[in-house]
Amino acid sequence: MRKLILSFILLLASFQIASAQEWTTDINKAKQVAAKEHKPIILVFQGSDWCAPCIKLDKEIWQADSFKTYAKTHYVMLQADFPRKKKNALPADLQAANNKLAEKYNPNGYFPFVVVLDEKGNVLGKTGYEKTTPEAYIKNLNAFL
Repeated sequence: MRKLILSFILLLASFQIASAQEWTTDINKAKQVAAKEHKPIILVFQGSDWCAPCIKLDKEIWQADSFKTYAKTHYVMLQADFPRKKKNALPADLQAANNKLAEKYNPNGYFPFVVVLDEKGNVLGKTGYEKTTPEAYIKNLNAFL
């Protein structure tokens, strides 16, 4: 019972974090929104509980108000997380979907790895963590468009 409650709390927290950041974890939904709104998809491969550069990228770029404001009107944000700690394990279906995304877009297993996609899922560019400002990171992402 305790494990079930903890899982529920973790799941609820992840949904709140995802919605606050306006992230999706479904490639098909991301493609639909991107096609409807004519926006590129920013696919982020991360290890949220073990990858130091991933955590820095989240804190310095994704969490920055200037990035969130810009992304809201210019990008569809797609997250593929690969936590390692048992307590942060994803539901099996989400883990399988992330594995499928990694096979296609991140076969070398780089973390963090950011892939800019068009609305059909074609790769426009790739990048990773950079010690920079959110505004400079946006400029870097937009260079692929």
